[in-house]
Amino acid sequence: MLRQTLLSIATALVAASAAPALAQDSASSEPVGARVDVNGMQMYYEVSGEGDPLIVLHGAYMNILTMGEIIPRLAETHKVYALELQGHGRTTDIDRPITYQNLADDVAAFMDEVGIEKADVFGYSMGAIAGLQLAIRHPERVNKLAAASVAYDLEGWQPAFTEAIPQMTVEMIVEMPFAEEYRQLAADPEGFPALAEKLIALEHEPMAWEEDVAALTTPVLIITGDADVNTLEHAVAMLRLLGGGIMGDMGEPLPESRLAVLPATSHTAVITQVDLLHAFIEPFLKGETPKGFF
Repeated sequence: MLRQTLLSIATALVAASAAPALAQDSASSEPVGARVDVNGMQMYYEVSGEGDPLIVLHGAYMNILTMGEIIPRLAETHKVYALELQGHGRTTDIDRPITYQNLADDVAAFMDEVGIEKADVFGYSMGAIAGLQLAIRHPERVNKLAAASVAYDLEGWQPAFTEAIPQMTVEMIVEMPFAEEYRQLAADPEGFPALAEKLIALEHEPMAWEEDVAALTTPVLIITGDADVNTLEHAVAMLRLLGGGIMGDMGEPLPESRLAVLPATSHTAVITQVDLLHAFIEPFLKGETPKGFF
């Protein structure tokens, strides 16, 4: 069962990386790639679009390409900085565990290097949790956070995923199609087993950040599939920690944090629903709310 689940994830990532729609509409919005020194690694990133800065963070085993069409869509109205995190894509690995705290500190260091004082952030899966830690550890750097498939506590994962974690092995992961894709981009084509080992260890890292989430002043858009890796109950609990889930139409402004649930959507299907994602993210970043009767 676990092997089939991982194969499904791998197939989805490969399909996303092959999508032809990654091309931009105009030459002026074509992504420009560069590298910068960040905490001992050479971090690869791409910049596209114009407007307020928006940092995009990918999921585990992914890269900029496998984030698919959401990046060029967001670049229509924002200056998007799409990052490849430690050991992923074209970013080099270093002799350091991959933890959400380390990833968050890397993003903050990246912002220092390229001169971004504060930005909006959109993260998916591992990138969403790294974005959450960025808001916790460096709140002055995050304007708004859109977090897709996010959790703040290990208790928030689906039981089926929790049960699968102890079964994960490097040997199993290196058989996945995205292992070969890694070789095509990586600075060290033979580095995938080391990356897999670190990402398996990441699944065992402690996560119990309820107090930190409750203390956040950063507005957060929680995006989840109704069949995602995190439970719906966890997504609702996170919204309530952020001050959401109240009765509207009572004469008071709605809380800035929000929850969006994608119907009939598994974890890997979240990032492929570009129209829905954009319809949720863009109004949130603009501070727009639907108009009611009152």
